Amino acid sequence: MKVSVVIPTRNRSAWLALTLRSVLRQRHDDLEAIVVDDGSTDDTPEMLAAVPDGRLRIIRHGSPLGVSVSRNDGAARSDGAWLAFVDDDDLWAPDKLSSQLRAAVATGSAWVYTGAVTIDERSTIVGGRPPPPPEVVSRLIPRSNVIPGGGSNVIVQRDEFERVGPFDTRLKNTEDWEMWIRLSEHGAPAWVPRPLLGYRIHTRNASLDVAAIFEGISLIEARHGTRVDRGVLHRWIAETSLRTGDRRNALKHMAIAALRGQAMNVAGDAATIVRRKLDRGRGGSVAGSRPDRVWIDEAQTWLVELLSAGAEGVATADGG
Repeated sequence: MKVSVVIPTRNRSAWLALTLRSVLRQRHDDLEAIVVDDGSTDDTPEMLAAVPDGRLRIIRHGSPLGVSVSRNDGAARSDGAWLAFVDDDDLWAPDKLSSQLRAAVATGSAWVYTGAVTIDERSTIVGGRPPPPPEVVSRLIPRSNVIPGGGSNVIVQRDEFERVGPFDTRLKNTEDWEMWIRLSEHGAPAWVPRPLLGYRIHTRNASLDVAAIFEGISLIEARHGTRVDRGVLHRWIAETSLRTGDRRNALKHMAIAALRGQAMNVAGDAATIVRRKLDRGRGGSVAGSRPDRVWIDEAQTWLVELLSAGAEGVATADGG
């Protein structure tokens, strides 16, 4: 089964190079990687031209049209039986696609999600835990985006994607969630409960545009007749703000989340982040409960291999 992987990008050539490496190193090699360059003004075109892999296709937009337009454009010009999307700053384990395809065959599901860890700008793991199972996702997804990793997670059958329609171009950073809601309305997903995605958090994340988030959830509520759990949403914004060093914004959204019924969870989030900072300050790794530790260790294995492969490539290119 051929998989078309769509990678929207703009002015992130260094991260894109690593993301693309993680895609082209997939153990399921019946794939095409379609990079949609959404009006980059950096060295992205030159970097892509130097990639010696016939599975890579490049689409260029003369000016920025947005991530949803880019994903839809890439999907429309692809020819795989399955579609996958990955943002230009996220990373995949080498068996992500093959594991998701096996889960799809085993369950007959038209879409499959996996688990994730959170990484920082240096590709260091800063958190992660297993996602909820499919029956919980189906129940909660209209009110809360419980699938981790944004648009970089799910793979979907082309026929199903075309049945539910493309990404909503009105949405700037909730378009993936709205897509998962539509998919769930047509059938339950399958899952691979392993940490096969590295979701990068940094100060340039589109997901940190809080105004766009709330504009998006208003559209989601109107379109799907649902009521988004704003307590969970404020909690996520608070934790993400803490990870990027925006303490003022984090405290603001922690307070709102607590008032909306998330007080115990917010306290737990804050304690976990403090423990992680203390642990890294002592030269340790990411702290957490034993199940989370096992989860993080598995992701660390493939992440180190991916980063090492990149370092070896640089050494070879330099004659090392």
